[in-house]
Amino acid sequence: MPDLEQCDQLRSKVKEAYSSVAVAPESKHPFPIGRALAEDLGYGADLLDSLPTVSVQAFAGVSNVALFAKLEPGASVLDLGCGAGMDAIIASRRVGPTGRVTGIDFSSSMLERARQAKQFEDLPQLEFRQADGERVPMGDETLDIALVNGIFNLNPGRKEIFAELARVVRRSGLVYAAELILAAPLSEQERTDESSWFS
Repeated sequence: MPDLEQCDQLRSKVKEAYSSVAVAPESKHPFPIGRALAEDLGYGADLLDSLPTVSVQAFAGVSNVALFAKLEPGASVLDLGCGAGMDAIIASRRVGPTGRVTGIDFSSSMLERARQAKQFEDLPQLEFRQADGERVPMGDETLDIALVNGIFNLNPGRKEIFAELARVVRRSGLVYAAELILAAPLSEQERTDESSWFS
């Protein structure tokens, strides 16, 4: 288990790399992003065409969780680690005006993009807030659904995040989470290369 200083260093590096996607999505990044990634993950071209470009450009998820999750009209939804807001916008469309979607992210740069994207949509049921996954600013058992599209691997506070999800989602609710897994062990070079996202 990494010590507190190592956890803080990891969190800082992850935040820096992740926020750089929002600031300059056209630059080279240590992990795939944007429309090409979204299409590879199963988001259809027509859907992506209908979404705000400012959101699609900085998409950095690992799955199409907002598509396969069972989102009924009127549901209250949390998009934890919402990034530039693509999944939150899709979820808001699916739950409709009687629903509620809250996107939470720890990167102010990503949230700036998400809020810009919302300006292109008529979605009063959607809001974005800045917070860490270990401290979700919502009441106990206030949500029907939580979406989590790839935040666990690079966060040392996994136990706290799972505890927060258990706290804010109703007992009858659902959590849809997606994450990358390794198909084989990393080589020694990959494990020790500080420029590697997976080291």
